[in-house]
Amino acid sequence: MTRSTLVSIVTFLTVSIAVPVHAENLDHVRQLLSTKQCPNCDLSNAGLALAQLQGANLAGANLAGANLSQANLTGANLTGANLAGASFNSANLANAKLTNANLQGTDLRRSYLAGADLTGAQLETAFLVGSIGLTPTVGDAEMFYAWAMEAGKRRQYETAIENFNQVLARKPDHAQALLGRGMARLELGDQRAAIQDYELAATLFERQGDATSAKSTKELVTALKNPPKQESGGGFGQAMINVLGGLLQMFLQ
Repeated sequence: MTRSTLVSIVTFLTVSIAVPVHAENLDHVRQLLSTKQCPNCDLSNAGLALAQLQGANLAGANLAGANLSQANLTGANLTGANLAGASFNSANLANAKLTNANLQGTDLRRSYLAGADLTGAQLETAFLVGSIGLTPTVGDAEMFYAWAMEAGKRRQYETAIENFNQVLARKPDHAQALLGRGMARLELGDQRAAIQDYELAATLFERQGDATSAKSTKELVTALKNPPKQESGGGFGQAMINVLGGLLQMFLQ
């Protein structure tokens, strides 16, 4: 057997078979894989990566800590399921029912959520970066704003921008989100886009009657277009803190 043939076989087995590596109840795992009917089952910590679970009934099931990365759960019923700490990284959850599901700490990065019903789902600590099809009705602006600011503090600027985008999709007049996104863009070297964000933020502050913030934001734009000679020391928005102090300090608190 040639090396290339062996690699092909291993690859096929890896992508084609979902092997439960650990679960509290292996009988329930077998039931799910064979019938796709497992309401209220104990599937905690189950290894279900790449599983084909289209239309599966998992209402009320315990999937805490389970691995469903790249699984196909199109149209699956996960109503009231416990998905805390589970991984749905790159999973297909199109049209899935996640009503009142526990998604605390759930990894939904790069998952496909078009048409998914997340009514009443607990999303506060879920990881949603890169998810596709997330509608503006899912989550609120302040939740995404908090995630964006936390990402910014960790210097995860691309993640911060994605979350600021979610904020603005839900609340287009969120001037602070525009300031935050501008800082993230500035840190990534996109000064032109940063200035656009700041200019729009200044306009919104004026409309909202916040003359002080509008003035400071305009000064920020001026500082960007005519930067001070002194170099910044790095960090999220540090250069602008040197210019405007208090206004931008709130983004680091």
